[in-house]
Amino acid sequence: MKLLAPIVILIVAAFVLIPQAFYKVDETEHIVLTRFGEIRGIQSSPGLKMKVPFIDVANVLDKRLLRVDVPRAGFPDIQSQFLDIDAYVRYRITDPRSFREVLSNEVTAGDRISNLVVAALREEVGMRDREEIIGGNPIDLADGTQKVEPIVQNGVFAREELTRKVRDVADARAKEQAFGISIVDVRIKRAEFPDSIVGTVFTRMRSEREIQANALRAQGEEQYLTKTADVDRRVEIIGAQADEKANRLRGEGEGQAISILAEALEQDPEFFAFRRSLQAYSKILNDSTTLVLPADADLFKFLLSSQGSK
Repeated sequence: MKLLAPIVILIVAAFVLIPQAFYKVDETEHIVLTRFGEIRGIQSSPGLKMKVPFIDVANVLDKRLLRVDVPRAGFPDIQSQFLDIDAYVRYRITDPRSFREVLSNEVTAGDRISNLVVAALREEVGMRDREEIIGGNPIDLADGTQKVEPIVQNGVFAREELTRKVRDVADARAKEQAFGISIVDVRIKRAEFPDSIVGTVFTRMRSEREIQANALRAQGEEQYLTKTADVDRRVEIIGAQADEKANRLRGEGEGQAISILAEALEQDPEFFAFRRSLQAYSKILNDSTTLVLPADADLFKFLLSSQGSK
């Protein structure tokens, strides 16, 4: 029993002291070893390392790309028209000692880096118009809609050129202030009008669309009237041609009828006279007609036989 107590104490001490005396360095981490706030060493190679228990503190910094979301803010362009821009930054810790001494931790680093990027964005946005910030020119299509044509400057898209300059300016200032970082990328997630002028913008857009709609309606009405007039003209032409053809055919038919009748008359004059008499009888004689004529009237000569009897 006397030996058991020291063994237990040694085991407990080992459990307490070993985690305090050793620390692990991951391949994705920098370890800044501090003693009472003073930097005692930097470890970046992976492995198991030793430190003074309860005195030295292993502060972990990430080697990988870190992201900072820049707070959304309004930025005036070259025409003093404000745009709300939402952006983010990606950076990497290159000097753990400077990072620890100047920025202390990633939270403080995020605030300081955001301030640098906002200042650089404000400068660059203030030298550009809205189309360059958005990265394209709106083009009206034939159907009244719009598409955005990307703006290319020196073989580089305008938006990419803007963010590249912001990155270079912010990175240079971070190095001047010994942040111990390298700003790798700056990206604009969204650029839009502030909420305070959205209504005005929508009203203007609505007016523009109404103008386009009225223009399209006028064009449609003009095309309708043009086509209607053309159809009416064609109808009149076709009607006139049909009347002309009908009159010509009617005249030809009447001419042919007269010719046939004349030929028939020449061939048998008595038959023609007989036919004309029958037509006269049909018009004059009916059930309610009383007609008194002499027996030798021409009207009755075809009713009499060759001996003069009826």
